[in-house]
Amino acid sequence: FGTLCHQLPERSFFIAGHKFAVCARCTGLYLGFGLVLMFYPLLRPLRSVSLPNTKWLFAAALPLFIDFAVTFFGILENTHTSRLLTGMLLGGVTVFYVMPGLAELSMRVTRTKPSSSFTLPSTEIIAAAPSDYSAPARRI
Repeated sequence: FGTLCHQLPERSFFIAGHKFAVCARCTGLYLGFGLVLMFYPLLRPLRSVSLPNTKWLFAAALPLFIDFAVTFFGILENTHTSRLLTGMLLGGVTVFYVMPGLAELSMRVTRTKPSSSFTLPSTEIIAAAPSDYSAPARRI
C-alpha cells in the first residue's frame, strides 16, 4: 500500500499495537466505498449506467480538501476522526461513479457473441509461417 498511501504512523489507526496498512483518511476511503458498495443494489439498479452530476463528486471531495488544507496551512490540526469521516464521504460517493462504468463494461462484454465460424488454420499455412529456430534472437 506504500505507493497508494503515505502510511505515517501518527496519521494511522492501530489495533493491538499494530498499525493499519493505510492512514486514517485512506481507511475512510476504502471503508466508505465498501459500505456503500454493499448497499448500492438497494439504492440504484445494477444495470443503470447513468452517472450522477459531477458536482456531487466535487461536493463530497470538498470536506476532505478543507480538512487537508487547514492542517497543511497550519490553521488547525485535523484528527483521525475528521480524516476518517471525510474519507468515508468521498469513498462512499465514488461508488456512484464507479459502478455505472463497471455495469456498462459488463454489458459490453456480455453483448458480444463469440464467433461460431472459428476454424483452425490449415497445415499449409502453419508450415509456410516464417520462423528461424536456428537463431532464437531472430524469431518472430
